[in-house]
Amino acid sequence: MGYILWIFGFMGAHRFYYGKPITGTIWFFTLGLLGIGWIVDLFLIPSMDKAADIRYKSGPIDYNVAWILLTFLGYFGIHRFYMRKWVTGLIWLFTGGLFFIGYLFDFWFLNEQVSEVNGA
Repeated sequence: MGYILWIFGFMGAHRFYYGKPITGTIWFFTLGLLGIGWIVDLFLIPSMDKAADIRYKSGPIDYNVAWILLTFLGYFGIHRFYMRKWVTGLIWLFTGGLFFIGYLFDFWFLNEQVSEVNGA
């Protein structure tokens, strides 16, 4: 999954996926540090994957599905509907990801939200 999100590395999706929100935000606003950091990350993904596997536990809500929905349909809140957060899903749907700020918020905290829903 990390490699799929790496394809969209210019927006930092893979870094957010692996629980690195600060560098994910930097990648988001600098287009993957102008492509250089994006290429370097190709070699760092295995270590980031191991660390994320230890930190985040699985459950009924699949992290991969939530991340795919956030990455491609986050402005519409589809990932929030998937996590059974109906009220905020509707807010995201009608406000375009809560005017982009909520979309970025979810990139920062999606792993924690899924962990919370999974009861971890």
